[in-house]
Amino acid sequence: MVIDPGHDGKDSVAIGINGIQEKDAVLKIAKKILELNEKKDAPLDIYLTRYSDTLISLSDRTNLARALNADLFISLHCNHSDNPNARGIEVYVANAISKYSDESIWLAFLIQVELNNNLGFESRGVKFSNFQVKRETVDYCPSVLLELGFFNIGDENNFPKRQKLLRRWL
Repeated sequence: MVIDPGHDGKDSVAIGINGIQEKDAVLKIAKKILELNEKKDAPLDIYLTRYSDTLISLSDRTNLARALNADLFISLHCNHSDNPNARGIEVYVANAISKYSDESIWLAFLIQVELNNNLGFESRGVKFSNFQVKRETVDYCPSVLLELGFFNIGDENNFPKRQKLLRRWL
């Protein structure tokens, strides 16, 4: 499995209400996944596309998944909106058809249900996109892109709540 903590380097994108940058938050979440995975009796083989705040191109991220012959690619992100009423979690799959489309869609719905049931965030649904990391992994393995709530909305900017979910998953 390859986990892609989205954004890096100068590309911080969303900034939370407490000043934390999206790139740092998703890296923390990815590292927490690794930590929790190592505590399992039978840990999964998980690789990150980055382990620090290093600039990694989108193509290099997807090339890593191909080189490792990954059985799953998950890209982690946090949403941002100028609308103070924006809420919810989104899970994206590629809008192209491949032999992995059904698995990606099934996984997206499973993740969406788990995120909503365990974090209590609203569901914005499973969506189809043409994001580069989706386009470049669609033919190689099931893949999803997670938008883990709106980073600039107070009740969704709750890192401990996200960690609780990760413990349950792993």
